[in-house]
Amino acid sequence: MRVFLETERLMLRQFTGADVDDLFALYDDPEVMRYLNGGEPADRAEIEKRDLPAFLGYYERFPGYGFWAAIEKASGDFLGWFHFRPLRGHHTDDPELGYRLNRSSWGKGYATEGSLALLEKGFTESGARRIWAATMAVNLGSRRVMEKIGMRYVRTYHEHFDHPIPGTEEGEVEYAITLEEWQARALA
Repeated sequence: MRVFLETERLMLRQFTGADVDDLFALYDDPEVMRYLNGGEPADRAEIEKRDLPAFLGYYERFPGYGFWAAIEKASGDFLGWFHFRPLRGHHTDDPELGYRLNRSSWGKGYATEGSLALLEKGFTESGARRIWAATMAVNLGSRRVMEKIGMRYVRTYHEHFDHPIPGTEEGEVEYAITLEEWQARALA
């Protein structure tokens, strides 16, 4: 098990094949998945055959990027995951930040704490020039986290979905922070 980074309360580590049950529980919670698939039940086989192998593949293809299991240090509990990765069409100095946390960890500052640590690592160790995040416009909780960590609203855009979920009509929003903005915030 490789630890990617630690904060005061969190450890972000590489996923392993033993994380299937935790991922299934996370993805099977309709509230966790509300803004992702409308809260549909999870498919364990899809997690085992598609999601987890994709997570594991990142570590070899993109050192320093990927999906990281979020573990609460005090209890050892799996809280969810964070990702920090370049998307297709984006350079490695323009990675996306994201997270998916279980309901029991909501409202405790874990999303903010983990995201701030990833911003710092991205700007100081990974050569990021800009870090961005996106969510549904109606996902006010995630938008507040993006604002707390210093990201600014960039744009609203609309994607086509074969099976749109409630709120899709409001679009997706992108937030971002540049290296210069992060440095200025750190000095303030």
